[in-house]
Amino acid sequence: MPARVSSDDVAEILDNKTNADNVDAAITVANTLVNKITGLTEAELKEIERWLAAHFVAIYNPVTQQRTSIGDTITDYARGSLGRGLDYTPYGQQVKLLDTTGTLAQLDIDSVSKKPQMHALG
Repeated sequence: MPARVSSDDVAEILDNKTNADNVDAAITVANTLVNKITGLTEAELKEIERWLAAHFVAIYNPVTQQRTSIGDTITDYARGSLGRGLDYTPYGQQVKLLDTTGTLAQLDIDSVSKKPQMHALG
């Protein structure tokens, strides 16, 4: 299914301006995951796709949230560690709220809880 959102749609909610190539790539991944959701309207899926794409962009382009200056010294504080997976960004947290089916939250839980395994061959 073609993407439901454009880079302009995603840019509307981003805290900072970013490379359009990054946004397009994020939309592609978001679209692939949102296509796994059933039981929601196209309007709901579009909004989830938009916020999920913003989540992926934010991972690769961290946003400075606070700036402090003392004299000539300026310190930028990046967003604090919010969590893992979708909880890593406010955009991902919004996705979990919007996806009332819980599909993406379950994918998130599954990916975070899986542990690497070694198997012997032979």
